[in-house]
Amino acid sequence: MQRNRLLASLGLVVLAGLLVSGIAPYDRATWLLEVAPVLIAAPLLIGTYGRFPLTSLLYLLIAAHALVLILGGAYTYARVPAGFWVQELFGLSRNPYDKFGHFMQGLVPALVAREILLRGGFLARGRMLAFLSLCVALAVSAFYELIEWWVALIAGQGAIEFLGTQGDPWDTQADIFWALIGAGCALLGLAGLQDRQIAALERSAHGRGQG
Repeated sequence: MQRNRLLASLGLVVLAGLLVSGIAPYDRATWLLEVAPVLIAAPLLIGTYGRFPLTSLLYLLIAAHALVLILGGAYTYARVPAGFWVQELFGLSRNPYDKFGHFMQGLVPALVAREILLRGGFLARGRMLAFLSLCVALAVSAFYELIEWWVALIAGQGAIEFLGTQGDPWDTQADIFWALIGAGCALLGLAGLQDRQIAALERSAHGRGQG
């Protein structure tokens, strides 16, 4: 019951954020591109909940990642106010909010991959599980950079807000690096908690099966 309330609350928060962000975004096309992963992931999560519910940790992190994308879509990443605060605090040359987004882009997919590989029986806990989870996160990050490239080819100058490079010639490489950091932090800091929640899910499923 407590888990259901948590998931319902997360869903309502993300939905509210999505609706508010779409009222008057800085650039409508950029907003749609940035929130597209949320619009794709939400039906998938709802559709698979009955057959393959994820841990509460993952749902919480996915919701947090969705809010990061939604905020970036509303302002465009280069204009998010929180990023300007960090820029001023540390004397940076650019708004770093997009790097936080790419950090989450590594953190969340790494844990999603780890949970699927582990619960599906594809791999046991160990170095190979961590390595492949890291590889999946990097693959997701690299594929997203390809999407940005394709959008740039199609939209030309209209893709500047979506790309958000802010004049940095190494922006793509930095984005993937931050995804690597996020994935590493996830595997080092959250794997134990994820394992405990997976065990709780399995006990719950076993109990329902016996009932």
